Amino acid sequence: MKFKPVSLQPAFFFLLLTFVFSFDRCSDKCQVKSKFVYYAPVYSTTAEIKAAAGMRAAREVKNLGKIYVKDAFLFVNEAGEGIHIFDNHDPAIPQPIGFLNIPGNLDLAIQGTTLYADSYIDLVAFDISDIHNIKEVNRIEGLFSAYSMYGFSVDPQKGIVTSFEIQNTVSVMQSECEAQVQPWGGIYYDAGVAMLPASGAPSPKTMTVVPSGTPGVGGSTARFAIVNHFLYGLDGSHLHVVDISSETNPLAGKSIDVAWDAETLFPHGSNLFVGARAGMYIFDLTTPDQPQLLSQYDHILSCDPVAVEGDYAYVTLYSGGLCHVDTNQLEVIDIKDLKSPQLVSVYPMTNPHGVGIDNGTLFICDGDAGLRIFDASDPLTITQHSLAHYDSISALDVIPINQVAMMIGSDGIFQYDYSDVKNIRLLSQIPIGKQ
Repeated sequence: MKFKPVSLQPAFFFLLLTFVFSFDRCSDKCQVKSKFVYYAPVYSTTAEIKAAAGMRAAREVKNLGKIYVKDAFLFVNEAGEGIHIFDNHDPAIPQPIGFLNIPGNLDLAIQGTTLYADSYIDLVAFDISDIHNIKEVNRIEGLFSAYSMYGFSVDPQKGIVTSFEIQNTVSVMQSECEAQVQPWGGIYYDAGVAMLPASGAPSPKTMTVVPSGTPGVGGSTARFAIVNHFLYGLDGSHLHVVDISSETNPLAGKSIDVAWDAETLFPHGSNLFVGARAGMYIFDLTTPDQPQLLSQYDHILSCDPVAVEGDYAYVTLYSGGLCHVDTNQLEVIDIKDLKSPQLVSVYPMTNPHGVGIDNGTLFICDGDAGLRIFDASDPLTITQHSLAHYDSISALDVIPINQVAMMIGSDGIFQYDYSDVKNIRLLSQIPIGKQ
């Protein structure tokens, strides 16, 4: 059975509700015939999903998701499908090891020799002590739930929603000038069932689902983070706390309501930084199973990855997709006083996504404008100190560690040596579809 990623984000449902309201500004002369379709959920049983999880032979990379680094291994998520694993002892020639098939997977984190990954609504633990023979060792069923909410009618008794298919199409008369006001042409209700326009709207099956002894390192767009033997996972507006002090026996703890627009997690010391579309939240993890909100930094509504080093947090705001405000910039925030973060400087960008920093070297994935690298020693003059700019790629997220920056983009996975910041060089590239 082929499993596909399901994405039901809260903002998407908000848009659907918004477009229900019509704009009565036109005469009958504007009437045109429009087609609307109903996407019915397709279910898979828990047994089918469990049976599909496991190690497979290495395969080509088709749809890049999150990246993660642990020791000398590179883990690359393929959204909704699983995780590609590479031996990265020599970043100049990364070697594919295999593909860990995990239906409904979007995020991962590693503690010691245990990899934790979401599989639709479950959290699954895998033993990776033998990287060539990875085995599932435990599972917390039903930990995540956001993917099945926000107005889509699903029946848990039938199993897990793993895709959508067109079930019904109707033609209705609709105002042409209203369609110009409403980007998706509105929603049509047929016998109480919401139907999306046949063209111009995203297909539900392509939307994102919402889910040594040291931990690995994730990128700035991660929704999983590990601090002090606890795993933290974003699930829509909720932050789940999982005790992983016994690595292969994860125990679900409390769930905290953070914000409807929470998107990313970035651990730093004993704190957890949550990037959200309307701001950044800082949690104190001194008592790791009881995260306490220290402060909230507000900004305009925009997608918001976060990276932190020293006394500063670096936040990229970008537009497009579910990020509605046309703002693209880097914000530098002084966090010396964690209870009162202060904006220090703002730098215009093209369409910045992931961000990473290592020892003052700042990496910004500026969308189609490529990867930008700066000396961020002085937060007030960052863009005056450009170190490199790779503008021929589309950059999405980056992990700079041990003088090697691993970056993902729509063109593949790139690795750069920045041991000499005045002579940054490309080490390797893993193209999509050409592994």
